[in-house]
Amino acid sequence: MSAHATPRSTTYVVRDSVTMFRRNLRHWLRYPSLAIMLVGQPIAFLLLFVYVFGGTLGAGLSGVAGGGGRGDYLVFITPGIMVMAVASVALGTAIEVALDMTGGIIARFRTMDIAQVSVLTGHVLGAVVKTLFAVVVTLAFALLLGYRSEAELADWLVTFVLLGLMAFAMTWLTVGMGLAADSVETASNTPMFLVMLPFVSSGFVPTDAMPWGLRQFAEYQPFTPMIDSLRALTSGEPAGNALWLAVGWCVLIAVGGYLWSRRLFTKVPTK
Repeated sequence: MSAHATPRSTTYVVRDSVTMFRRNLRHWLRYPSLAIMLVGQPIAFLLLFVYVFGGTLGAGLSGVAGGGGRGDYLVFITPGIMVMAVASVALGTAIEVALDMTGGIIARFRTMDIAQVSVLTGHVLGAVVKTLFAVVVTLAFALLLGYRSEAELADWLVTFVLLGLMAFAMTWLTVGMGLAADSVETASNTPMFLVMLPFVSSGFVPTDAMPWGLRQFAEYQPFTPMIDSLRALTSGEPAGNALWLAVGWCVLIAVGGYLWSRRLFTKVPTK
């Protein structure tokens, strides 16, 4: 075991994690196509739902006198698109971890005198930064389409804190998926449910418009309180219990993902 894995080694863990974080960002900067991929998917969904489905879906929005239009639907859907950006980056992290596992670099790291957990925390910290970048670019694109918010600065600060917490939680989960995958192809497919679940939530249509069984699933799955919280915060309204539920889900997913990833990293041989 590394000498850095002793109780006195907190400083070394932080230092090594920062080093791995810088490695992760350098890889990203060397391949700008990755950045395009990160923001491309949420922007594509934004255009699809606003301009193809926005007129019809906006007309059915509850709480809008006489129904809404594309502008109202853009405001409604933007929080869901932000969550899609979080899921997109998390999916990419699973692929990056699988590439490290199959490329032999993890075997080299295990022979080095570094804090072993820093290899994983570097991916997680990098993913949080990438997520915030992807969200900012997606929001800028939404503004170009006409998105407007009534939120104040404090609301936006809480919004980005929540997005960072969501990214932290989902990334630990996908790090575990990348470690558990037997190939890069498997790692690219396993986390796809994170991209699909927002479609069965309050992200794109109100849950009260869904059939009974689907509505129950949508209302009690993790993404709905996350999206409801973002929607309230970006509208300048109180998030209420949805915010605490969202934070609770994030903590639960983060702790479970971290414990799973740590166990896999110490027990699963490099591929």
